[in-house]
Amino acid sequence: MSTSSAANFADLLPPSWAQVIPQWLAEDCPSFDYGGFVVGSAPREATLWAKSAGILAGRPFFDEVFRVLGCEVGKKGEKVKVATVKGEARKLLLGERVALNTLARCSGIATASRRFLDAARAAGFKGIVAGTRKTTPGFRLVEKYGMLVGGVDAHRYDLSSMVMLKDNHIWSTGSVPAAVASARSVAGFSLRIDVEVQSVQEACEAIEAGADVIMLDNMEGQTLIDNARGLKEKYANAGRQFLLESSGGIELGNVKDGHVDDAIDIISTSAIHQSTQHVDFSLKLLPASS
Repeated sequence: MSTSSAANFADLLPPSWAQVIPQWLAEDCPSFDYGGFVVGSAPREATLWAKSAGILAGRPFFDEVFRVLGCEVGKKGEKVKVATVKGEARKLLLGERVALNTLARCSGIATASRRFLDAARAAGFKGIVAGTRKTTPGFRLVEKYGMLVGGVDAHRYDLSSMVMLKDNHIWSTGSVPAAVASARSVAGFSLRIDVEVQSVQEACEAIEAGADVIMLDNMEGQTLIDNARGLKEKYANAGRQFLLESSGGIELGNVKDGHVDDAIDIISTSAIHQSTQHVDFSLKLLPASS
């Protein structure tokens, strides 16, 4: 079980993040706690074990679950024995599944993110690798946190972050320039505008309208590379500043096949957080005689 660098990603979390933890606990135990009745309130200690390889991510959420329940988490730092938790037996088990599910999901995303990033770098990609906004409702903070711990960019966090204009926005306004102009009128100078395009013509329209990022959606192979190079060459001396993003169907197994080129600035993927295998953890109480 490896950890991230010395960076304290917990410092990124907003002041309100912990408010969701009691809601998670209430969802998991909405009425009687039958198992808690069985074990009682005697003080006990439990050990958090890592049962599969991966990157440890999500400790702030794990810690907060048990803090809310009045338990104390101690870090072990070993490869397999990750932490200990001390508190009333029933409260250790009350927080067990909520804490483990969160830790397993977050660590799984961090691990998948690191593997994808390593594969892209091994293939020669020097640009930005980013996750998408295709996250689980109500669980976005945990999933985006896992991406950051894994070393990839979290892309836009929500609809109020970067402005992304997709096909529906273009169709609704009638043209790429009209959509970009409308977005810029309210986004001002502080927000980037990312436009999803289906062709080189639309890409040129977006660039000339002042878009900051051009997403070459579902283009791949030599077609993607030729289009990206052509756009960079066309506007090299035109005073246009923009980034080119490749997106759509990019996975660990195909990232090196037609998505890597110096003309491409960003690779965005949902493969690092959708259908991602969790890292396996277990929480075991020490025997009562210990």
